Parts: sequence; C-alpha cells; structure tokens
Amino acid sequence: MLTLYYIILGVVLGVIYSVITIYNRIIKYRNAADAGFNQIKVAMKKRLDMVEQLLGAVKGYVQHERELFENIAKLRTGVTDADSSGLNTIDKESRQIVSNLLAIAEAYPELKASENVGKLMEAIVDVEDEIARHRYTYNNVVQEYNTMQDTIPSNFVAGAMGSTKLGYLEFEEEINEAPDVSVN
Repeated sequence: MLTLYYIILGVVLGVIYSVITIYNRIIKYRNAADAGFNQIKVAMKKRLDMVEQLLGAVKGYVQHERELFENIAKLRTGVTDADSSGLNTIDKESRQIVSNLLAIAEAYPELKASENVGKLMEAIVDVEDEIARHRYTYNNVVQEYNTMQDTIPSNFVAGAMGSTKLGYLEFEEEINEAPDVSVN
C-alpha cells in the first residue's frame, strides 16, 4: 500500500513538474517575442529618423516635403502602438518614402555625390539589415511559441493560461530586400 502511495505521489509530482516546465517555456517564448518585437520597433524608428535626415538633405529637390515630414512623424508615432499588422503597414509606407527619396538622389548627380547623402544612404542600408535580422529572430521565436500553442501537452497549459498565438511579421514579398542605395 505504501508503495502505491509513493507511485501516485511520484506521478503527481511529475505532472506538476511538467506543467511548471511547460508554463515557464511558454512565458520564456512570450517574453522573447515581446523583446524581439520591441527591437524591431526601435529599428523602425531609427529607419524613420534616417529617412527624415535624408529628406532634410534632399529637401531642395523634393516636392511636397512638408507632407513627407508629416507622414514620417505620423509613422514614427504609429510604431509605438503598432501590432504585427500595423508594423507591416508602417514598413511598407516607410520603404516607399525611402524608395522615392533614393530615386530623387539618383536623378541628381550632385546629390548622389554628396558625402552627407551617401552616409545617410549607407546608414539606411544598415538599419534595413538590422530590421531584417530582428524580424528573422522574432519570427523564429513566434514559431516556437505558436508550436507550443498547438502541441500536446503544452496546448493544455497554454489554454489554461489564456495564451493565444502571436502573429508573424510578414512584410510584403516584393520589399523583403533592402533598397539599392549604392553610390556609384
């Protein structure tokens, strides 16, 4: 009888240990996803800062510059409260602004040859690479987290916690590459 008691106690303790371990893994992945998402937001704000500086450097050549400055400010403000789909939209809009500014720089050789414009273009490429790295890391963590939401027994623990799946950052396919800002 005492042996049966120890077996039951061992099973109960094993189940409790497993539940705690699964709970901690879910929390770990959720925290890692939050941290990665916040790093993406910081990098996107940095991109918008660089775009604003680039706009300042080429503003004599840009029509509707006031509208662009206002749009950049709106996008920067939006980054703070954005979810994954909101970041997708902000990314698309800011990349469009970058592409337009780079086209202007390409059209005017004196701008393209400017040291300040060249440095800003290089900084934008660096930020684009940073965003891509953070997005890759975030999506990997989200994949692990979401897998725990779908697999047994972790889905039971996640359901009891009220945990739900996270969205991937799925920036549009045609803009997955950093814009070409080479200064020839």
